[in-house]
Amino acid sequence: MTGFLTAVSGGLGQGAIYVLLALGFVIIYKSMKVVSFAQPAFMMAGAILVSYLTPRFGFAGAVIVGTISIGLVALAVERIAIRPMVGKAVFVIAIITIGVDIVVRVVAGAFVGTDPLLVGDPWGLDTVSIGDVQVQQRHIAALVAMIVVVVALMLFFRFSSMGLAMRAAALDQEAAMAQGVSVGAVFALSWALAGGLAALAGVFAAAGNPIDQTFWVVALAALPVIIVGGLDSLGGAVVAGLLVGVVESLVRAYHNDLFPNLATNTGPLAPYVLMMVVLLVRPHGLFGTKEVERV
Repeated sequence: MTGFLTAVSGGLGQGAIYVLLALGFVIIYKSMKVVSFAQPAFMMAGAILVSYLTPRFGFAGAVIVGTISIGLVALAVERIAIRPMVGKAVFVIAIITIGVDIVVRVVAGAFVGTDPLLVGDPWGLDTVSIGDVQVQQRHIAALVAMIVVVVALMLFFRFSSMGLAMRAAALDQEAAMAQGVSVGAVFALSWALAGGLAALAGVFAAAGNPIDQTFWVVALAALPVIIVGGLDSLGGAVVAGLLVGVVESLVRAYHNDLFPNLATNTGPLAPYVLMMVVLLVRPHGLFGTKEVERV
């Protein structure tokens, strides 16, 4: 039982990182109906930037400055590369985000070099005892940060004028424009929020781990999360992120019992297997909006 609870606690911590990444995907999709493949690059760039800023500003200050900075970078990307393509085919915009991802990752990777970077977090691999279960401090920090972000987003979308405008644009862009909503401002803010969330996720993904040229691969697990939860559901991203994290952690922990004849741990495959199972049952995800087409 102790091993099971330890695996669950680790899965929740990793799932919190997936939630932060997935929220960015969903916010952009709800505003533009486009899946942005630039999130892995923003995550990597955020972690690298924080690693450089920590000696000067301290870890907390570096996280704040780094998150805001990557949010501004994402805003610039939206203005320069995405805004001119509004009205074009969704497929074309998605391809452009892949190009943005490659460019940002190459530029950010140039600051990594051959020696892995450390983000400078205060937790490392330290643990705290909760009963008989050893829980890593970085996982607790990731969960707390995720909860704070989710609550802040809920309050923002419910009570702020810009949050209400983003909700209106997500439902019907033309109707929102008729009511005076600046859809362009909604697009810009969506990208800024997504970039900041990716950078914050990168900080916790790098906590206790070195940042190298392959660090961005962590963000790929967020794709099954948004599919499982539903592309247009923020709540679905939260539930699916935690679910995927726990499932992945349990498969890693019990790999030898589940697949005794396989030498390679199947934990990294678990999110994609879960995604396929969900798609077979609910093609629009657990909480996604079912589209009805009338012919």
